Amino acid sequence: MKRLHVHVAVDNLADATRFYSTLFAAEPTVEKSDYAKWMLDDPRVNFAISARGAAPGVEHLGIQAESDEELREVYARLKSADTPVLEEGETTCCYAQSEKSWVSDPAGISWEVFHTTGDSATYGGGPVTGEARLVSTPTGMPIPAIPPVRACCG
Repeated sequence: MKRLHVHVAVDNLADATRFYSTLFAAEPTVEKSDYAKWMLDDPRVNFAISARGAAPGVEHLGIQAESDEELREVYARLKSADTPVLEEGETTCCYAQSEKSWVSDPAGISWEVFHTTGDSATYGGGPVTGEARLVSTPTGMPIPAIPPVRACCG
């Protein structure tokens, strides 16, 4: 069963960890000096926060697959969407080893699709691309490029 992933950049990790631990009535399953993650079953979400220099707020959303088969299923849907796909492949990110790809939705929100295969002692990071709509934050995470400004209201 797939799990929704939400990654939020924060200014103060300790304050945010206390807040989300209270909100979720659970301690983080992973806690580092710059990162914390809750793997919740109710709601079924992989909720992560980090203090790595990105502007505070939602950094990206994602779908976490629990098997290679689920990952291939979601990858197939990504390829049929009308948007560039950044195929990162096997990588280390967020203190985990994963296979992943990225897309930006029509509003410019970055979506990560991944399957975690193990833990990592380092945070890691992802590539930068100028060809798709994804660029890299200071944390190494892909985010959407600034969308073009559209004229409004005449």
